[in-house]
Amino acid sequence: MSKASHKHRNKHQQERPPSDAWDEDECKGVIEKLWALRAAMQASEKRLAPLLGGADATYQASARNLAHYLALRHDDQRTLQEWLTHAGVSSLGRSESHAMANLDKVLGILHRLTGQAWATHGGDEPIGTRSSRKLLERHTADLLGPSPAERSVRIMVTLPSEAASDFGLVRQLVASGMDIARINCAHDGPDEWKAMASRVRRAARAVGRPVRILMDLGGPKLRTGGLAQGAAVLKLRPQRDDFGRLVTAAHVGLRPAGATMPVAGASVHAGVDADWLAQLEVGDRIDFKDARGARRCLKVLHTDEIGALAACEQTAYLVPDTTLKHDHKGKKPRRTTLTELPRGEGLLHLQRGSVLRLTRAGAEPAAVPDRVRGSNLTTIASVACTLPEVFAQVCVGERIWFDDGRIGGVIRRVEPDGVEVEITHARDSGEKLAGDKGINLPDSQLSLPALTDKDIADLAVATKVADMVGLSFVQQADDVEALRSRLRELGKPNLGIVLKIETRRAFENLPELLFAAMAGPAAGIMIARGDLAVECGYERLAEVQEEILWAAEAAHMPVIWATQVLETLAKTGLPSRAEITDAAMGERAECVMLNKGPHITEAMRTLHDILRRMQAHQSKKRPLLRALRAWDPSEGEPPTAG
Repeated sequence: MSKASHKHRNKHQQERPPSDAWDEDECKGVIEKLWALRAAMQASEKRLAPLLGGADATYQASARNLAHYLALRHDDQRTLQEWLTHAGVSSLGRSESHAMANLDKVLGILHRLTGQAWATHGGDEPIGTRSSRKLLERHTADLLGPSPAERSVRIMVTLPSEAASDFGLVRQLVASGMDIARINCAHDGPDEWKAMASRVRRAARAVGRPVRILMDLGGPKLRTGGLAQGAAVLKLRPQRDDFGRLVTAAHVGLRPAGATMPVAGASVHAGVDADWLAQLEVGDRIDFKDARGARRCLKVLHTDEIGALAACEQTAYLVPDTTLKHDHKGKKPRRTTLTELPRGEGLLHLQRGSVLRLTRAGAEPAAVPDRVRGSNLTTIASVACTLPEVFAQVCVGERIWFDDGRIGGVIRRVEPDGVEVEITHARDSGEKLAGDKGINLPDSQLSLPALTDKDIADLAVATKVADMVGLSFVQQADDVEALRSRLRELGKPNLGIVLKIETRRAFENLPELLFAAMAGPAAGIMIARGDLAVECGYERLAEVQEEILWAAEAAHMPVIWATQVLETLAKTGLPSRAEITDAAMGERAECVMLNKGPHITEAMRTLHDILRRMQAHQSKKRPLLRALRAWDPSEGEPPTAG
């Protein structure tokens, strides 16, 4: 070994004392740091006294603890944590729910280790380890209702429109484990919401388990306006095998123009002349030229009083000008054109470098120089914005995202009646933007009303049929007070509220939102990870959702884990591996929300099983050391060397 290496090793050994070494002077220095941290907690409580004073009686201790926790997290404590862990005492890393009590326990232990006197300071501690857990359980029950028998985390399900008329569907959801029914006020209307709520109450009584109702207000959601529908065209496409041989012909239902009854066996329909239809018989041949001029024919398979079922063995495109020809004897018409053909969804085709203009509703696309292809005057893509008041609040150079972050751009021009956006994020093949898709402006400081006129009208229904109301796109404490003011006017000041954290500004203002929510006896937050990921960046979502969970735990406030939980399973019947792990993270919250889908009951059963299993392994941030039988050598043959 070289002299330099030997010297370096000796120096390293001097800097790192043996693991069992004890430096009493160093310990006393840490005690001084902990006392300084404790003083900072008390100063934080004093500084935030006006906010703490507005908390409901049930949230007084929680408000004080949140003030203490904010002081704890104000500075980087990682070096202190490393020393505490080395000393074998709590590192303060799991003190969210009882910050001051945890700190005092560490101080008491270190005082005794150094031979110093220690007196308890219970009067300064708003809550302890066990009492904080019970307080969170109480707050959760006040908002979300009692926990089910086999798991502590509730399951919330978004009701589909069919729930307004299908009692069997609602009863199946309740029987499968739905603890909270979510009614999305962005869809359907008051009559449907009342019907949904009525069926939920009836199903809960029938099954014999409590179910609460959340009515989620639409809020000031930025969306694209409607787009003109696409062309009326019906594509008939038979199925073929790998060798191009016909497997199944395409079936179309022909029915009288204006009729709505479905033809048995048909998945698509077209309207035809009633007299022409009446002469069709099984086995008849119908000739036509499709939209491309290709000669095609249909064969009649079945007729009844509703219409006729016909089969096509070649791909064909039917449009209103398509003429169906049927040769027969007699004076009845031999030809008919088509009506009631489906129209495709209106779409804008965008690529990187495209220019998109956002306008007020009803504005016509303007002919402006196309900056991509040259100086010729062309009509650039244009779509209305549901909240054009944001035009005066955005700036050139700020980012803008569409459709849950699928399409991104940068604002290049701002005018009173619109903004121009250069598309910067899209797939190589381009993207399609439809109407009624979300718009996010993560860099813009938007000032929008907390409650829209529609929200205010919807609250009148919510206060009559719901147990809690969701405040969408909340950004500041005044938004929460605006909601409470409306609830007081409607005679329901203590109705539960759920703050949906879905913007970057809401995340940045989370402490003041939590204090504002504490003004009532029943409150919670929802981590709406869809918009939040777009606003904060997908790469930051994991970090952001963790910090929200920590702050909510410090406030003893229940959390709803939402957005795309087991979404693939609910839609297709088969989960992805990643979403199983994501669902397991829901154990850190008090409620997990599932969206509607054809396989929703299967998703509920899977989520129930995941939550039931994970509660034996995890409690918030704290891992639970349940016996791991799979690794117990006493359960099987002893391992052998080989």
